[in-house]
Parts: sequence; C-alpha cells; structure tokens
Amino acid sequence: MKILHNPRCGKSRNCLATLDENSIDYQIIKYLETPLSKEEIINLLKMLSLSPLDLVRQKEEIWVQKFKNKALTDEKIIDALVEFPILIERPILIDGNKAIIAREQEKITAFIKK
Repeated sequence: MKILHNPRCGKSRNCLATLDENSIDYQIIKYLETPLSKEEIINLLKMLSLSPLDLVRQKEEIWVQKFKNKALTDEKIIDALVEFPILIERPILIDGNKAIIAREQEKITAFIKK
C-alpha cells in the first residue's frame, strides 16, 4: 500500500497512525517533495474515479488566488495540480489499482480491510 502524505497535515498523520495500528505495510510518498507527474495524476484520477476538480483543495490560497472562478478545462486543472502539488487533496491511499482520499476514519478502515 502507498500513501500520498503531507507530514504537516493532521488528517495525513492520522491515516498513518491507522495504518500502523492495523499493522499495514505501506510506502510513504511525500508528494510535496517528489511531485506527481501529469501521467501519475491522470492515473490517480482513474483509480479514484474522480474528476480533476474533485481532487483539488479548493480553499487552498493558491487555488483561490490563481484559479477560482475561472473556466478551466480538466487538462488545465491537472496542469495546476502538477505545478502546485499542495492543491492535491490528502492523504490518498493507493492499493494496486484502487485508491481513496483517506480523510475519514471509516473510509480508511473499510479500505484496508478489503
């Protein structure tokens, strides 16, 4: 299992704690230090079954200042996620070809029990 992790994010730290409590082996991907490529984001969106906008942290200052209320294509949104990885919702758990945005404890538990 992999986790897209931001150590400064409480939800992300809580997700790691849940994985540890359940003895789940995982690989941490610090996506702010090692940003995802455009292809990786497109693949992640497929695994999550989300549109690009659904992956955006829309209250993030960069989004509000640069992108909010603009008519953006999916490709432009993906380009923004590549350029500003802080905009990507977190944490994200990836297991094979499945992934979830792991912000809620119930989602995490259900995902790791499969």
